[in-house]
Amino acid sequence: MYKVKNALYSTAEFCTTCVLLIPKKYFQNIKSKMSMHSINVMLKPASGMCNMCCKYCFYADETKKRAITNYGLMSFDTLHSVLEKVLSEATRSCTIAFQGGEPTLAGLPFFRQAISICKGKNVNHCSISFAIQTNGLLIDDEWCEFFAENHFLVGISLDGPKELHDANRPDTVGKGTYSRVMHALQLLKSHGVDTNILTVVTADTAKNYRKAYNFFVRSGLDYQQYIPCLDPLDEPRGQQPWSLTPERFEQYLKASFDCWYQDAMRGRKRYHRYFDNLLLMLNGQPPEACGMLGTCGMQYVVEADGSVYPCDFYMLDQYKLGNLNTDTLAQIDARRKEIGFIEQ
Repeated sequence: MYKVKNALYSTAEFCTTCVLLIPKKYFQNIKSKMSMHSINVMLKPASGMCNMCCKYCFYADETKKRAITNYGLMSFDTLHSVLEKVLSEATRSCTIAFQGGEPTLAGLPFFRQAISICKGKNVNHCSISFAIQTNGLLIDDEWCEFFAENHFLVGISLDGPKELHDANRPDTVGKGTYSRVMHALQLLKSHGVDTNILTVVTADTAKNYRKAYNFFVRSGLDYQQYIPCLDPLDEPRGQQPWSLTPERFEQYLKASFDCWYQDAMRGRKRYHRYFDNLLLMLNGQPPEACGMLGTCGMQYVVEADGSVYPCDFYMLDQYKLGNLNTDTLAQIDARRKEIGFIEQ
């Protein structure tokens, strides 16, 4: 994840969107700017466990397709092994992002230990950035103090106003979560924590985007990123009530561009990840969203047992690259080349 104007971006969260065709010369220029001295790692400290039961959850669907669906909580030993190996290779910068499932289920002591390990194992004195993507249900003052103290970027999953959010994001007993998520956002703001929102674009979002956008504006949520809702793997597309068809995605893009552009022309430009990445490309700069880059970004997505995968959307058994409890990054990268996940 990268910080640009206090926004939170994940290289894994946008790779299923429409990939733009980039001229070969431009693509080579982008690759030349990539530094192998910078490492991006995404940790799943609570595997696929979650205190919510989102109807469209792609990771819950993905884990069901694996031999082992849930690896439980990451142990301190595995955490130590992962961070030690990653930091031994990072010489310029290292981004450590926590995701899930719901990562806060690992508990605050786990995160304190992660900070301690990073301080002790940063042998190359690289710049370390921390980020977390959370549903916000467990966030309290203690969590906020920790995030502020350690300069975390906190992404909160929020699908819009109550009727849109609660339609697809209930907790494990079926109750809506909107009020608890908004409370978490208020706490984070009161502690000065950098936050943004992550919204899943569903059929309802596409049909009611202006309502969602106006809600975000009223709530002071100016840093927005949207990811298209995915249908379950190996099932016919467009069969779920929340399914995002190409036509609905087109509807969303048109409405969101109008809102973004009109406010920008009024001098009130807000961050919209997709359109801001287009501006980067028009300015001759590489987009940070890997789905728009034309190739998969180099990252390490680590399950709770230490298993490594190339992308959050490809955490299936056939894409397993190794395990950082036993393998080196070089061995994992060799496996990445074997399966041809990244064009070299």
